[in-house]
Amino acid sequence: MKRTKRYTAAADKIDGDKGFELEEAVRLVKEAGTAKFDETIEWSALLGVDPRHADQQVRGTVVLPHGTGRTVRVLVIARGEKEKEASEAGADYVGADEYIAKIQAGWTDVDSIICTPDMMGELGKLGRILGPRGLMPNPKSGTVTFDVGRAVKEVKAGKIEYRVDKGSNLHVPVGKISFDDASLIENIRALIIEVLRAKPASSKGKYLKSMTLSPTMGPSVKLDSQAVVAAVR
Repeated sequence: MKRTKRYTAAADKIDGDKGFELEEAVRLVKEAGTAKFDETIEWSALLGVDPRHADQQVRGTVVLPHGTGRTVRVLVIARGEKEKEASEAGADYVGADEYIAKIQAGWTDVDSIICTPDMMGELGKLGRILGPRGLMPNPKSGTVTFDVGRAVKEVKAGKIEYRVDKGSNLHVPVGKISFDDASLIENIRALIIEVLRAKPASSKGKYLKSMTLSPTMGPSVKLDSQAVVAAVR
């Protein structure tokens, strides 16, 4: 792959063979983000699990202390009093039949969908549209609930979902280049703690095999997995 001069210059400042402790890695990844926009910083990890087995799936949610830096657009599918509750909590779109019809027509211009359990029968029929986009509500992630007010506030505050992919990898946004170092470190620590808690009982050997931080348009920075895990525990 051909790299730009900007990317190459940033990569030359990072020792690609060295694993860094969290504080140094955060400093380096912020220096590596030299694009003209506020790049997202992503934490990635290779896990010692086999996702082909149901008992080794790693999935969960975490509320990042300082959010992701994104403005999250939330749709709540509900009826009656729950519509009012969702609106008061700050949902961007609230309704039922009209939004189900819009989704059927191809509209998915939201970042998160929250649904009351009584509406899942109708919304579940749209799995082919919502599933590939990661928008299908799920009880495990707290997006299928009658407590829609709390769910909206959590998502708006920075609650994110993580899920291991077929290659045993996790890719999770943890903030923006514009965040101060302390805020990024707190977000990353909170995420790692939750991922450690989600370790399947059937997973043997090293669980967090490797970790990196990377900006949207820049090179990645390798973390010293052993040192970082020891520091957050």
